[in-house]
Amino acid sequence: MLAVARGAAALKELSWEKQGVKTLAVDATKEATPEVVFDTLAPDVLVICAGALAPSAPLQEQSWEVFSANWETDVKAAFLFCKAALNNPLKPGSRVVLISSGAALSGGPPFAGGYAGAKRMQMFLAGHCQKESDRLGLDLRFMALAPARIMPGTGIGDAGLDGFAAYLGIRPADVLASMTDLQTPADVGRAVVALATGKSEGSSFTVSGSGLAAAA
Repeated sequence: MLAVARGAAALKELSWEKQGVKTLAVDATKEATPEVVFDTLAPDVLVICAGALAPSAPLQEQSWEVFSANWETDVKAAFLFCKAALNNPLKPGSRVVLISSGAALSGGPPFAGGYAGAKRMQMFLAGHCQKESDRLGLDLRFMALAPARIMPGTGIGDAGLDGFAAYLGIRPADVLASMTDLQTPADVGRAVVALATGKSEGSSFTVSGSGLAAAA
């Protein structure tokens, strides 16, 4: 297993916690990164879960740089790795899972800039790449997985809760109390394993507290 991220310190900590996990500190949004990663380890399963925190300000107060942050990180990283998987094909039978968001289906909150659109584009990418794999006879599987709800206790989840609370003028705990069927990080992990090892039809999926399901 190879874990890839920009933060060398966090990767070092991971390698201490999980014996046998190799690490590589690189920026997933750089053009050359997929080649570096694939030269280090050609994956049977590639999970792309890199991304920026969503903005947290009324739309009219955002700059274009802030609004487009998730396009320049989440979408760009997914695009570069999917392109590399098709151009310098991974082994037949390999699987690529893009971690999207339930915001891709709900439209997301009005303060989150281009986050929902970026996560929806990841779903489109999975579908487009699957069609190209089929057309070229590469025998690769491309899938997008969208955690359906906010996940407290994670960086993105806590930032989302704080953003909702600030926008609505209520406490984060009150926002959380209004939500049901929350998935946990463990639920997402199990869903990734199911997609990586199973025979699910389609290219876009959601995971909630109720489990894995095809995206509507």
